[in-house]
Amino acid sequence: MSKKALSIIMMVGIVLSACGGQATEQATETPTAIPATTAPPTLTPTNTPTEEVLPVTEVTPTPLPTATEFVPNNPADCVNKATFVTDVTIPDNSNVNAGSSFVKTWRVQNAGTCIWWSGYTLSHYSEENLGAPASVPLPVTNPGETADISVYLVAPNVAGKYQGNFVIKNPTGLIMQVDDDSRLWVIINVSSTATDTPAASTTTTTSEGDSTTATVDGNSGSASAACVPTTDPAKTNDMVSALTAYRAQSNLPALPVNAQLSQAAQRHANDMSCNQLFGHYGSDGSTPDSRVAEAGYSASGVTENVYGSYPPLTGQGVITWWATDQTDIRHNENLLTTKFTEIGVGYAFFNNYGFYVIVFATP
Repeated sequence: MSKKALSIIMMVGIVLSACGGQATEQATETPTAIPATTAPPTLTPTNTPTEEVLPVTEVTPTPLPTATEFVPNNPADCVNKATFVTDVTIPDNSNVNAGSSFVKTWRVQNAGTCIWWSGYTLSHYSEENLGAPASVPLPVTNPGETADISVYLVAPNVAGKYQGNFVIKNPTGLIMQVDDDSRLWVIINVSSTATDTPAASTTTTTSEGDSTTATVDGNSGSASAACVPTTDPAKTNDMVSALTAYRAQSNLPALPVNAQLSQAAQRHANDMSCNQLFGHYGSDGSTPDSRVAEAGYSASGVTENVYGSYPPLTGQGVITWWATDQTDIRHNENLLTTKFTEIGVGYAFFNNYGFYVIVFATP
């Protein structure tokens, strides 16, 4: 994302945003040059089962412990300011397929004197909302350090050029200054849907600033040599062990891992990592049902949990996230399922992001 000179001083934070800057504290002033927009709708970009919504399980789960939130003791007069460093993903004018999901990541430096934490958030401010969530918390970032702020977005269904502007806010809701502006933006060129072309490709920028093009075959959904995601059996084994332990808390048996289901899960994890997707539709239009069928598994029922983040969670961490997710309780219902009898697991890491997939199925 290139920076433009707009005389605006603001503060904001979200699951993927940033702040920073030396000089004087200016985030307490109200920006004047950017028009207000309608509040964005909340996006739930995670689990959407491929069949009817499962009924709430009759077993009451034992909640997993949640981590203690770090809250720094920032001085009242500390300065909030950010400096834009680079677009980690989706640089300005990237081509994105209509209706597809993608991850936008900005790298910013904390150029102020306040310590950022999850009370700082990134949120949509103006122009296209692109399906952004209401807010995304920032990672803990000390003055002088950089933070990668990521947000899951969805391209419009109509071809054209679109821009969305985002801001970082401090814990009191004041917008943070970013360089001489207050915005972090994403600019995309939306093309026809993936079904109109035999292959889908996306160009991203790595943390070193090098350009990488990842192409996925429109028939198989497998990544080309341009994108070779890293797998990690230790992470998938950790995820399975954590799931088994969580189910045992509710006196539920372990779900055996099926090789064909794992093939389907790994295929989707690779696809998401190479194409910056987040959801249940593959870059080639595949679904959990179709991926399971193509792996040779004859299922009477299929559903799926997916998760992606930077930095990647551990296997235990992703099970905890699904188990405690209040936005979509179907994540936890799937973990404690008494309907599905087997699972397949996959994990892929590429361009600083780790993506997990669990497929639940019944023959």
